[in-house]
Amino acid sequence: MTTEEAQGFAFPCEYQIKAMGLDDGLFHEVVIEIIRRHCDSVREDSISSRASRTGKYVSVSVVIEASSREQLDAIYDDLTKHEKVLMRL
Repeated sequence: MTTEEAQGFAFPCEYQIKAMGLDDGLFHEVVIEIIRRHCDSVREDSISSRASRTGKYVSVSVVIEASSREQLDAIYDDLTKHEKVLMRL
């Protein structure tokens, strides 16, 4: 059993990345640009967003074809470092 399988993942696999931030009209683009740094392609039909009840915040979800745990870690590291990302799941 590989380390990846032990952690519950068998790569490659579909994986949903979600990030939340203030709905400033640009947050959606920030999240997608960060994810595209680490993925060969991001399908438009794999991207969705949802505004908070008050409209102040937005969550952006992107389903990717994850190739490794290292790739996921790199995406989450970049999301965490960005000042507009308040939370990532």
